[in-house]
Amino acid sequence: MSITTTPADTAVSAPPAAPAGGDTAPVRQDERLRALTRNPVARKLLVLAVAAAVLVPVAAATWGSGSWPHALTVDLTGPLGRANDWIIDNRDSHWLFLYFFGYISGGIIDAVHAVYTLLLALGWAGVAAGATLLAWRVAGVRVAVTTLVSFAVCGLLGMWVPTMRTLALMVVAVAASVVVGALLGLAAGLSDRTFRALRPVLDTMQALPAFAYLMPVVLIFGIGVAPAVLATVVYAAPPMARLTALGLRSTDKGVLEAVESLGATGRQRLLTARLPLARRELLLGVNQTIMMALSMAVIASVIGADGLGDRVYQALSTVDVGSALAAGIPIVLLAIVMDRTTAAAGAGGDTGRTGGRTAWLLVAAATAAVALAGRALSALNWPDGWNVAIAGPVNDAKDWMVDHLYSGLPGVGGTADWAAHYTGWVLDPLRGGLQALPWWGALLLVAALAWLIGTWRTALTAVLALATIGVLGRWDSSLDTLSQVLAAVAVTLVLGFAIAVPAARSARAERLLRPVLDVCQTMPQFVYLIPVVALFGVGRAPAAAAAIVYALPAVVRITSQGLRQADPAALESARSLGATSGQQLRQVQFPLARPELLLAVNQAVVLVLSVVIIGGLVGGGALGYEVVFGLAQGDLATGLVAGAAIVCLGLMLDRVTQPTKGGARDGS
Repeated sequence: MSITTTPADTAVSAPPAAPAGGDTAPVRQDERLRALTRNPVARKLLVLAVAAAVLVPVAAATWGSGSWPHALTVDLTGPLGRANDWIIDNRDSHWLFLYFFGYISGGIIDAVHAVYTLLLALGWAGVAAGATLLAWRVAGVRVAVTTLVSFAVCGLLGMWVPTMRTLALMVVAVAASVVVGALLGLAAGLSDRTFRALRPVLDTMQALPAFAYLMPVVLIFGIGVAPAVLATVVYAAPPMARLTALGLRSTDKGVLEAVESLGATGRQRLLTARLPLARRELLLGVNQTIMMALSMAVIASVIGADGLGDRVYQALSTVDVGSALAAGIPIVLLAIVMDRTTAAAGAGGDTGRTGGRTAWLLVAAATAAVALAGRALSALNWPDGWNVAIAGPVNDAKDWMVDHLYSGLPGVGGTADWAAHYTGWVLDPLRGGLQALPWWGALLLVAALAWLIGTWRTALTAVLALATIGVLGRWDSSLDTLSQVLAAVAVTLVLGFAIAVPAARSARAERLLRPVLDVCQTMPQFVYLIPVVALFGVGRAPAAAAAIVYALPAVVRITSQGLRQADPAALESARSLGATSGQQLRQVQFPLARPELLLAVNQAVVLVLSVVIIGGLVGGGALGYEVVFGLAQGDLATGLVAGAAIVCLGLMLDRVTQPTKGGARDGS
């Protein structure tokens, strides 16, 4: 059948006639305008331009261009000061302290003492054998060898007793964190309302600097083991709660319906279906809880926790890099051993798992036999003749570096010059620019940035967080902290992307980098803060250097993983079209890894901000110094208000740097 076209059909399908005179410019302009309004980002930019044109003149005429007005601040010094005084006056007589907090403190002390006594009774041979056999049972031979070598190194460094004290503290703190986190996660996983209510609580627990809540914990419980354990629980429980809730909420609906159809009760469904299916998330939560608890070992030493953290902290006060490193290495080794062991358990592999309950009985029996043999030979303590002193050589190496790097290298200058240039050319102009912004201009800028990558809810949260800082009376010091964070994040991203590219392209480079990144991520910041201060002096530059070292591993790992996961078909197509290696990286891998790159930016911001307190100890100033000053002087108001400002700053930066799913739709 043939189809003929009539003149009428042609007239209908013909394009619209051009205006008289042949001018098509108005038509093209209308088409461009329609295309512009169909783009969500373009619509947001258009709305922002119109809002700025209207609001900026009004705001400038009404409020001027100064800092946050004093009339809009709330002074919490009085209420917090009265609360501080009441706690001090009633700590030894009020029933709340005698019969509630007192029993909690006593229970924690007894638990830590019991674990420490057990470790001493096992002796160094029993502890090393038990840990090695446990690692073999859970993770296989390779992790077992790593565990044995790690405990041997702890003894060789002369840190066996401090390691056992830290291990006893960590066992109790991790057990308490897992129990508290699992209970919170269980409630959040079974109830949407509880999940929404707990989310800001968990955000605050993780974002609030440890030094900020050390003060109220010390006020209530005093100095010692109990406040150290409780502070660790506050910091380490949220990952367990989040991952438990995630595992329970992501349970296969079909499995739950099948179990329910068989007449199972709610408790039976939880015990036989939801918890077993969430096993991977639960074990990952235990893994993350252990890592975060170990990262608190040094900070907990500030309020009386003995062990490796106390050795590191004391070395910091005397600028003894060698002694700090000797105590810091066992912390890293404990973190690596526990990370590898719990990660293998979470992966669910079968390496080394033979015999079931019989294998566990053999592990217990072998550990007991080794411990009894050590006791029979009177070899409970690590032999004194088996120690290796590294403090002297490390301090000599540090002195050589300072002598040759601090004063200057030919052509490139020295670390002192670099610190001065970084402070004078980057930090000072950035801080001056931020503090010169009118307060309402800063709020508008944050709202615009958050809305462009998210939704109006994201923008509202970011603006409220920044406004809360002003209401708390910490506007200028928060902008000072913000300038340090932004500068350190920029350096971290440049270095991280430069290192991640070869790591993503070469398996050998990735294997070589992995132990270096593990050390940088698990080594207490106090350890590498000492050589950083020796090389860069006291000020904001060493604080930035410590933050960069701490945040760099996460950026490298996330970025390299995103680049490695780029679609092989897309890369093969680019190569077939003659694209060079650099073109493949810029035009294929980076665009495909955009979610991972944005996550790397977000994590860089969060991790750099988490070191701001450590920077306050070495001259970083701003909010970090206020938190440290509040703890040192027993000033609850100063420490808590500055800590709350850091939480708000972190919340604002998180909303500005982390895109919201579906933001384009909601923001249209």
